[in-house]
Amino acid sequence: MRLRARIATLLGTSILVMTAGAVPAAAHPDPPVDGATGGGDAYFPAAGNGGYDVAHYDLDLGYTPQTRALTAHADVTATATADLRSFSLDLRDLDVTSVTVDGTPTSYTHEGGELVVTPAEPLSEGTEFVVGVDYGGTTGQPEDATGALYGWISFADGAFVANEPEGASTWFPVNDTPADKATYSFEIDVPEGTVAIANGVPGEPRTADGRTTYAWEADDPQASYLATASTGNYVVTDDTGPGGLPIINAVDADLDQAAAGAVLATQPAMIEYFETVFGPYPFGSFGAIVDDDEEAGYALETQTRPIYSGVPDESTVAHELAHQWFGNKITPALWKDIWLNEGFATYAEWLWEESTGGRTPQQQFDEAFAAPAGDPFWTVPPGDPGAPALFDAAVYSRGAMALQALRVTIGDDAFTQVLRQWADRDEFVPVGTDDLRTLAEEVSDQDLAAFFQAWLYTPAKPAAPTPA
Repeated sequence: MRLRARIATLLGTSILVMTAGAVPAAAHPDPPVDGATGGGDAYFPAAGNGGYDVAHYDLDLGYTPQTRALTAHADVTATATADLRSFSLDLRDLDVTSVTVDGTPTSYTHEGGELVVTPAEPLSEGTEFVVGVDYGGTTGQPEDATGALYGWISFADGAFVANEPEGASTWFPVNDTPADKATYSFEIDVPEGTVAIANGVPGEPRTADGRTTYAWEADDPQASYLATASTGNYVVTDDTGPGGLPIINAVDADLDQAAAGAVLATQPAMIEYFETVFGPYPFGSFGAIVDDDEEAGYALETQTRPIYSGVPDESTVAHELAHQWFGNKITPALWKDIWLNEGFATYAEWLWEESTGGRTPQQQFDEAFAAPAGDPFWTVPPGDPGAPALFDAAVYSRGAMALQALRVTIGDDAFTQVLRQWADRDEFVPVGTDDLRTLAEEVSDQDLAAFFQAWLYTPAKPAAPTPA
């Protein structure tokens, strides 16, 4: 300031001198950034990406089961959430041949499961863009962190496609985080005689030159781990749920059609019952894919159309149906909170059994609670089990027990309100366990910090719940 005053004196003019607190010249805007190549989940740090939000995936898939050859094109419509110099998509074990942004060829790198795209011009925050990817290769039988088959699982007669937790990247370029939901369009081209089943509702199949193209539209936003495009020698049948809800079932021709049909026939009644407990069914269709792939050995709640690796029992169907509310509509942001999916779906099994004259949830709780304190069952905290224990029995059963213990602690009326209000949350806002605790405390007017700590985060047997 003394220097500026001296200059003013020398010039012999009246110069306005900047004083403390004056407004500086406008700062230069921050330069565009490279979108993150991870989604921020400590369990799966390479899964998901940052800098954009996906609205829609348009997937054009050509698959030949006998050779496991996949030739595909994906158009991913997204909006930049920052000024982007580059952005990333997850895509593993397949080869990329070209990438465009809004139809213009662009540079990219593809290493270690990360497809990093650098547009010719940076993308401004708020800009909607479409990235097109041509890709393909020979599919295999990927395994998840627990050693189970997942993603695009190839077999001689088709593919069993079940992505949980981050297997979507084995078959399409994706922001593979449950926090980024999108709608989907599928065109699946397969040899004539093979059937392709996906999420949502079907279009009319088209057959030419020995191949058939199946079109499916999934207009209900879904997490990437809930997408499927399974193929096989399916027998497809239609049913109707409450309010005319279309139910589309596909059962492998090699399975017992009568046995599968009998258990799937319970779906309309299950939907009707769960609507009385949780509220309206959240999507525009439902159904099942029942495959003969015993190697997979599990079921998954793929949105609107759960997939089973064999003919399921009634309890399993109830479990996967309940996931349409808990997991599919109301989705955790992070995988550590998977109990919010599995605990609720297991508890729904207990409710369905009671509604059909079986054991009550309290009886099921008592049977499980009889496990001694030294049983390894109690050593896995369902609220943060770790990636290797993501599908541990405690996540399911102890998660359901926590809900029954909550019911005892806050009373039936408050618990009923919690179930309904939890299921009624905004499907676009991902959730965590703290959100459930906040809701339960608001409804019950109780401090439940110690309860949630004991039942969900402590690797030891909790005390029996004290009735409200």
